[in-house]
Amino acid sequence: RLIKITLSIIMLLTVTLMIIPLSSLHAAAPTDSRLDTSLKQGFIRIGTTGDYKPFSFLNPDTNEFEGHDIDAAQKLGEALGVKVVFVKTTWPNLMGDLLADKYDIGMSGITRTFDRQKKAHFSQGYILFGKSPLIRSSDKDRFQSLSDIDKSGVKVGVNPGGTNERFVRAHIKNAEIVLNKNNLEIPGMVADGRVDVMITDSIEAIRYARFDDRLFAAMLDKTFTKNKFGYMIQRGDPTFANFIDFWMEEMFLRGDFEKLAKDWID
Repeated sequence: RLIKITLSIIMLLTVTLMIIPLSSLHAAAPTDSRLDTSLKQGFIRIGTTGDYKPFSFLNPDTNEFEGHDIDAAQKLGEALGVKVVFVKTTWPNLMGDLLADKYDIGMSGITRTFDRQKKAHFSQGYILFGKSPLIRSSDKDRFQSLSDIDKSGVKVGVNPGGTNERFVRAHIKNAEIVLNKNNLEIPGMVADGRVDVMITDSIEAIRYARFDDRLFAAMLDKTFTKNKFGYMIQRGDPTFANFIDFWMEEMFLRGDFEKLAKDWID
């Protein structure tokens, strides 16, 4: 009886295997990594916004991108031995353009967040910063906390689509939120009195205050958040991700990131 049961099981398994399509028994052939594609094409596409000093700025005089992450992108191209092609994107379209394969890697002072990591893959962080207010120098005593900012009669300028807007929407309930699609214009709006505060990344606030005496980077010793910038690629490409991490480790070891910080941030 045991022999008959065993034979029946073997026959059932045989019939089942005959029914299953042969193609389903094999894993799909892997597609080329973006690393291999870039090497074959001879170029890598860098997604960048061009509106976020000191990381990515499209200079209207030269029509060329410049900044910390622009120089970093050139060093990535050198490491790969390929040409760098910059693809202009915007903060609202940053993720969509990546997922639509309009660029290979985002390099534009992009904050690492859980929401973004759910849809894409971030490299290790390369600069620590936090959200802080850019205000007028004359308002140092007026704005010393987030509650001082979130009051009726205060105008907070912010660009749409990025982490700055998300922070403002989450924490500003009483002050007036003024949206401006051109991030580069908002510091001037603060200086001119059209808005009172720009809540942005502390590095950006420091840079604008350094070049305009009317402005002041406030609360740097107690930033509202603690974050790191990272480089953003599509998920599911461990070969490319490993290369980016290896390249970044070498950049740290050689002091290249330190030099970029001195050139653009310090």
